[in-house]
Amino acid sequence: MNATVIGCGRWGSFITWYLDKLNFNVMLYGREDSEHFFRIRVNNGNDMVKFGPNVRYSEDLDEALAFADWIFISVGAQDFRELMDSMAAKDTKGKTLVLCMKGLEKGTGMRLSQIAGQYAPQANVAVWLGPGHVQEFVKGNPNCMVIDSMDSGVKRELVNALSGKLIRFYYGDDLIGNEVGAAAKNVIGIAAGMLDGIGRSSMKGSLMARGAREVSRLIKAMGGREMTAYGLCHLGDYEATLFSEHSHNRSFGEAFVCAQSQGNRTEMDILRKGRHNMGLAEGVNTAQAIMLLSCEYNVDMPICSGVYSVIFHGMEVQEALEIMLLRGIKSEFY
Repeated sequence: MNATVIGCGRWGSFITWYLDKLNFNVMLYGREDSEHFFRIRVNNGNDMVKFGPNVRYSEDLDEALAFADWIFISVGAQDFRELMDSMAAKDTKGKTLVLCMKGLEKGTGMRLSQIAGQYAPQANVAVWLGPGHVQEFVKGNPNCMVIDSMDSGVKRELVNALSGKLIRFYYGDDLIGNEVGAAAKNVIGIAAGMLDGIGRSSMKGSLMARGAREVSRLIKAMGGREMTAYGLCHLGDYEATLFSEHSHNRSFGEAFVCAQSQGNRTEMDILRKGRHNMGLAEGVNTAQAIMLLSCEYNVDMPICSGVYSVIFHGMEVQEALEIMLLRGIKSEFY
């Protein structure tokens, strides 16, 4: 079976490697001006994964789309609309777009499957979400993930084809909840890093419980199922996001508050704009999208709001924490 992968970052490279291991015929597409793509072509992989000899490469989007009916996409969530715009005039009828990233559009709060539907209405759209770091997968450490789609047949076909000893896939049954939950966990990951940065790591248990609860309220308000927040897309991804040394979002949160405590506004600005060597943590943009959705659906989200206030409004982390601790007493599951 043929498969095209669009995106040659850390996760896109892993997907290429994984599909190659499953004996797919894989074509990896990258932009002509992409340094990542150039290095991957030269080395047949990167510092995390090495591809087999049968992986093909293309800088031609038409060629990449024509190569396969399954198109796996792994680009930055904020770059996704631009990619889909470039695909709008292409023939994607009957193809399956598998979105392999976690995020929401910051200016609109839109889910990525919604954006895909605007530009490729005749394509099937699925999402591949859940916990796992490339660094662990390539060591042979297995994990569980979710495939979801509005088309149950497409969902089952993908799960059956992609499941193996390294990744056990489950059928998702709440596209709204899985997309929102997967994106929002990155904001909670930033909060975890902020707790690490101020020496309050012992509060991560409370962060996990309260974070999942506020995200579940948003999912319900948007038409999804509350319980989805407690599944693999959100709570199930907490270990990889809130505790792991490999987590960009946790590392960002810790680095940001350390710069804040030192009064280093230059470093804070570099981190906020993604110009640091760790790159931009997706949760930074997602925090903006979550605030839009929180207002639109009138959902109380104190943790996400606190993260947003620290990053974009200069609030001290300790002040944000005190506001959350001292606000009005509520029932645990309000």
